[in-house]
Amino acid sequence: MKKLIINLAPTGMVPTKEMTVHVPVTPEEIFNDVDKCVELGVSMVHLHARDDITGNPTYKKEVYERIIYKIREKHPNLVLVGSTSGRNFSEFEKRSQVLDIKGDLKPDMASLTMGSMNFMKVSSVNSPDMIQKLAYKMLENGIKPEIEIFSSGMLKFTQYLIKKELLKPPYYINVLVGNIATMQDDLLDIGVVKANLPEDSYFSIAGLGKCQKDMNILGMAVAHGVRTGVEDYIWMDSRKKEYATNYKLVKRVRDVADIMDIETMKPEELRNILDLEKKVI
Repeated sequence: MKKLIINLAPTGMVPTKEMTVHVPVTPEEIFNDVDKCVELGVSMVHLHARDDITGNPTYKKEVYERIIYKIREKHPNLVLVGSTSGRNFSEFEKRSQVLDIKGDLKPDMASLTMGSMNFMKVSSVNSPDMIQKLAYKMLENGIKPEIEIFSSGMLKFTQYLIKKELLKPPYYINVLVGNIATMQDDLLDIGVVKANLPEDSYFSIAGLGKCQKDMNILGMAVAHGVRTGVEDYIWMDSRKKEYATNYKLVKRVRDVADIMDIETMKPEELRNILDLEKKVI
């Protein structure tokens, strides 16, 4: 029977408290949201860190360590992903700091965006050299990439890194759709990516902006999982009548999954299929 991977993206780099009071910013707020969502069947969490004073995105590993410590203390098997995003930070030394965490606080996975792109107001630059350096450091430190695909071209570069043996199976791939300048919530676009996924891979679909709900439902139907959270959309509806919370977004996914008779995948099961280190409870 199919089991659904629920990947929670609670914070991101864009939402602020001015935009919505429901975005968790501090390690305590992030933990509280994650803790509430675990009971609904979350398998993994895509983490972004924020500065305690300004609330702005930060690359500092000390903040990631605080977040990971709080989550692991109660949910040791939950799969945790650190961000290496280049949206706000361009230097390799900053982007890769989360990969330097050792021991019990080391993240299980880290995001690896497979190309550059434009968002509505800014660009995220991911040069081939940067991607390969990040991939190599993840490989060296025993951290599995959470491969991020915003276009079919990024999938081609993923296949190139597989040939170079910088990526090792099994692969976990997030297909992100709905950004203004990349792949849209179009069945043809998603079908092309799905048809060309590398062997021994598991993929989830994330809808950015108002397509989040529809893409969550599509992911339940055609993918191994879904990504949902306030990072991707701060509203529950496309008409912007109700602010989202991470709990409400995950609950909606869980409710639809129950209607479709799809079980959610436990973190221990996800660790097994992705060949991640088992955690001692």
